Amino acid sequence: MPPTISATDRPLEKLTADAVVVGVGAGPTGLLTTPGAEAVDRLLGGRLLEALADLGARGAEDEVTRLPTFGQAPFPVVAVAGLGAPQADGTYSAEAVRRAAGAASRALTGRSSVVTLLAAVGGAPDAERLHAVGEGSLLGAYEFTAYKSGLPADRPTPPASFELVVPDAGAAKAPLARVRAVAAAVGLVRDLVNTPPNDLHPAELAARGAAAGKKAGLSVEVLDEKALADGGYGGILAVGGGSARGPRLLRLVYEGKKARTSVALVGKGITFDSGGISIKPAAKMEDMKSDMAGAAAVIATVCLVAELGLPVDVTATVPIAENLPSGTAYRPADVVTFRNGKRAEITNTDAEGRVVLADAICRAAEDSPDYLLETATLTGAQLVALGTRTAGVMGSDDLRDAVVAASTRTGEPMWAMPLPPELRRGLDSSVADLVNANADRMGGMLVGGHFLAEFVPAGLPWAHIDIAGPSYNTGAPWGYTPKGGTGVPVRTLLATIEDLIARS
Repeated sequence: MPPTISATDRPLEKLTADAVVVGVGAGPTGLLTTPGAEAVDRLLGGRLLEALADLGARGAEDEVTRLPTFGQAPFPVVAVAGLGAPQADGTYSAEAVRRAAGAASRALTGRSSVVTLLAAVGGAPDAERLHAVGEGSLLGAYEFTAYKSGLPADRPTPPASFELVVPDAGAAKAPLARVRAVAAAVGLVRDLVNTPPNDLHPAELAARGAAAGKKAGLSVEVLDEKALADGGYGGILAVGGGSARGPRLLRLVYEGKKARTSVALVGKGITFDSGGISIKPAAKMEDMKSDMAGAAAVIATVCLVAELGLPVDVTATVPIAENLPSGTAYRPADVVTFRNGKRAEITNTDAEGRVVLADAICRAAEDSPDYLLETATLTGAQLVALGTRTAGVMGSDDLRDAVVAASTRTGEPMWAMPLPPELRRGLDSSVADLVNANADRMGGMLVGGHFLAEFVPAGLPWAHIDIAGPSYNTGAPWGYTPKGGTGVPVRTLLATIEDLIARS
């Protein structure tokens, strides 16, 4: 069961819990207090801040110091989460608070009930601050144990409940309802990404996506191999042809009441990517179960939009395949014909994401949406250029910049990338309309964007989000981000859609 979250405006001394969370900042000469830390310090007779100084706490990001209260408060443990250095105006960003809440959740494994005073950071909490504290708390409490056998019943588990101390509990109900919905959507993505590929094959991912869509009240369509062949989806069929477990195309449709605009979502769903005949090195190939993170994200996003009842029409088009080498796999030198009639010469079977996405973009564009948002673990070049935490965004300048602006607010870092015209020449083919991969590795992320652009109709605003690194954390947990699937970019997609509604 996911943890619960609620708000209270009762006095701190009248609350009971297994732990209380407060925040401190990092100043040039020592700790910077916050209202929550000061309240607990008073409750403990002025001992908290003194003890933190004695323990060498610095208030740094991702630092959590736990102290006992020795019976002096209605909670046995205080978890002091570092907020890092404040901004130039002395305040802390919502993302700093979100990460502190997540770090505290991770540090409080084994404590069932948690009261948090982080909403007091920065004064009276507004919706943005409540979203930050709530999302950080719930997302930091995530765990994936579906494949752990023999777990003891009394093992330490993440917190089961969070209670936010606020001035007005009634005013916090709507923001926390949104927090629950967002956390559930991110949790769905994480669960799907973390599921091993022997269980999450194409038909299974399509079935789980369809089940989520039906639960959210969406219209659902799943195309199997025959339907894909009848529909001219040559790219999806080519990539999926090497696996005994055939490809699928999933479509989820939400029609919002009094819809003010329409958005097409497209997400890459390669349930396992060996590279095909252009096979990858063995090292770290196990991470390629995450190559369907874009698909998981758009499935969760359209379901989230439906749960929130937003006034927009959203359709998710999800190409799903498994890229394996075999006697039936597609080959370098093959020519693939896509749904719109364009043909690509295959020069690298490991550049398969763009091949399935081309068909999906063509189908999504047939609905004549106002905007197209697509996300994929598309290129290793994204990690080379931007690292493991920052996604690259390409496409129409205005929509690209809107996505980046939304990512800044949600705490999912992204960076606007260009599509230099000279790089398009690397996709020229003497045999077909274009090749699927340039032999020159320079600007690989941007070349991938150029390939996708070939399938976007003129005049349709579009954005491509390359999440190769940010969607799957191969390192240690940090903030509210666990090891494994992260849920990126669900929160950015939601924020972008809300922005598009507002401007319509």
